[in-house]
Amino acid sequence: MAAEKWDIIVVGAGLSGLSAAHLLRKKNAKLRVLILEAKDRVGGRTLTNQIPAANGVDSWDFGGQWVGSTQTHILELIEELHLETYPQFNIGKKVYHMGGPDAKVRTYSTSIPALSPLVLLDLTQLLWKIDQLCATVCVQDPSRTPNAVEYDSMTFHSYIDQHAWTKELKEEMGLCSRSVFGMEPSQMSFLFFLMYAAAAGGVLPLLESTPGSAQELKIKGGTQQLSERLAERVGWENVRLGSAVTAIRQDVEWAKVKTATNTFLCRNVIVTCPPHLAAKIHYEPALPYQREFLTQNMPVGHMIKFIITYQTAFWRQKGFSGEIVARPSGECPFCVTFDATSPSGNAALVGFIAGQQASQWSTKKVSERRKAVLDSLVKYLGPEAASSIHYEEKDWAKENYSGGCPVNVMAPGLLTYYHPSLRKPCG
Repeated sequence: MAAEKWDIIVVGAGLSGLSAAHLLRKKNAKLRVLILEAKDRVGGRTLTNQIPAANGVDSWDFGGQWVGSTQTHILELIEELHLETYPQFNIGKKVYHMGGPDAKVRTYSTSIPALSPLVLLDLTQLLWKIDQLCATVCVQDPSRTPNAVEYDSMTFHSYIDQHAWTKELKEEMGLCSRSVFGMEPSQMSFLFFLMYAAAAGGVLPLLESTPGSAQELKIKGGTQQLSERLAERVGWENVRLGSAVTAIRQDVEWAKVKTATNTFLCRNVIVTCPPHLAAKIHYEPALPYQREFLTQNMPVGHMIKFIITYQTAFWRQKGFSGEIVARPSGECPFCVTFDATSPSGNAALVGFIAGQQASQWSTKKVSERRKAVLDSLVKYLGPEAASSIHYEEKDWAKENYSGGCPVNVMAPGLLTYYHPSLRKPCG
């Protein structure tokens, strides 16, 4: 049977792939665009599932869920697709527990935790230094940042170690790294961290749920709708699920894209899957050395996300926001939680087991993780936390064709020496 011929083939039906196909069709409606997706669904690392709740069942995001007002492109897409957002609930006391299981559990209501004067001074000077550096970063081309080679030669951990004075702040910055990247500070380039923070408007906007911050808004009905509605726009008949691309071969006339069961011909290919997955595709001719090295050296974070539903949002009634910041330990697996009550009023909490803790706790049984999570919530929010309706979790490292979340990071040396090859077309 003759191979199907297309103008463009997009590998991956997550937000990047479907957005690319959508934009191409908007520019030229006559283009024949095929999207090949390895999973049995669209959405990539966004996933909206229904689970038992106070009023029967309701929908929650088990992948990416938040949108910030600095993310103008996604906000424009939300508007174009006629979806609605609502604010992250953050009214009330937040719980802060750093320094180990025996440390004092504190509460606070501002953007800065209730720290000792020395740690607060340390935090202030460190954030000032990092934000000053963020202001010098060229987000479009980080290699043009002043002292780029110096910052790219060190890890985020080594910078913290040099510039933070107190042990508590160093622990706090480690927790920040886990909650944002799903990784330890020792695993990423400091220049990469600066670029990421600069794109968000600074360090605090990466971590906060206040207006202008990364956890500011959520999408009614869940984020997977973005991909589902984009698939409708480009035509579901142009989306092939369960079609993992194994090889891309290019000659002077065609690019030949192979899956386990089919071969397709096209003029151009757009590979939108994460770098660590793109590296598993066989390319002929081989990718340029710089690009191949980059895709093989951009590790992805590890997060286990959980949702716990309740009969009522008891924490709100007790004056808590639902936000807990805790140093993970042998007793407490998670690093952060937030209120996850749905727009229809079904009470829930969302939390994350991330980085090194995710690796350690992922080897345990679900029942063990559930018990440890609920025991910790009882400790921080009260005995009502034990009486949940349902506990559901998603370990993204065990998701086929994801292998982790939320993002891939760059190790030291990659941004200054190999980053340009990430955007440069091959072939």
